[in-house]
Amino acid sequence: MKVVILAGGFGTRISEESHLKPKPMIEIGEKPILWHIMKEYSHYGHNEFIICCGYKQHKIKEYFADYYLYNGDVTFDFGHENSITIHNNVSEPWKVTLVDTGLHTMTGGRIKRIQRYVGNEPFMMTYGDGVADIDMDKLVRFHEERGQIATLTAVHIGQRFGVLDIDRRSWEVKAFREKSSADGSRVSAGYMVLEPEVFDYIDGDATIFEREPLEQLLKEGQLNAYKHNGFWQCMDTQREKDKLEALWSSGEAPWKVWE
Repeated sequence: MKVVILAGGFGTRISEESHLKPKPMIEIGEKPILWHIMKEYSHYGHNEFIICCGYKQHKIKEYFADYYLYNGDVTFDFGHENSITIHNNVSEPWKVTLVDTGLHTMTGGRIKRIQRYVGNEPFMMTYGDGVADIDMDKLVRFHEERGQIATLTAVHIGQRFGVLDIDRRSWEVKAFREKSSADGSRVSAGYMVLEPEVFDYIDGDATIFEREPLEQLLKEGQLNAYKHNGFWQCMDTQREKDKLEALWSSGEAPWKVWE
C-alpha cells in the first residue's frame, strides 16, 4: 500500500530550525524525522512513498537525490578516473515520489494534488512531524474489516488538539470538538488509511482536510477511529524535538520498531 506523507507546511511553531529547512527535515539522531516515519512504514512492508512537498521543498529533494552519499562510505577520485565510488552502502527498498504541492496549499489540497500518483487504490497517509509505535498491519486490517472510506488513529494525549467523540460499539467518529484541559478523550494522530473515494471530498487547494472532508465523512458514517494505546509524539515545538532527541539518544525510542 502506498504511503502519502504531508511535508509541505511552514513549521512556524519550531522556527528555531524551520527557518532553514522544512519541519520534516529536522533531525532526530542525525536523521530527518521524515526518515524515521518512513522507517516505521517500511518495517511493515510499505515501501512506496509519495511526499507532499511545499515549503523549502528543494531540501527534501536534495536529501533523497544524495541519499547514497548521506548513508554510505564514498571515494571521490579526482585523478585520471574522475569517478565516485560508494562503499558498503545500506540503502532502503524505497520508491519515493516527491511532489511539489504548492507553497500555500492546505492539507486537503496537498492530498488532492497527488491523486494521480495514488491511483484508484487504498492508501495510507500521515503527517511528516510525528512518530509512533503503531502496528501498521493491525491498522490496515482494522480499516479493511470496517469497509468504510477513512480510518484515523486516535490516541490519548494531554495536548492542544481537537477531540474525537467515538462510538464505543462501532468505533465510528461521531463529532469533533475543542479539547479542554481535563478532557480524557482521544485525539487524531494522523496515521490514516484512506480509500480513493476520499478525493471526492476535497474541493481544491484551499481545503483543510481536517475540516470539511473529515466532517462530511463523519456525517455520512464513513470515518472510523483505530485506538492506539502506545506511543505517539508530534514535533511541533523545540521542546518536543528535544524530547524525541533524548529518547533516541537513550536507546529507548519507542517508535524504533525496525532493527
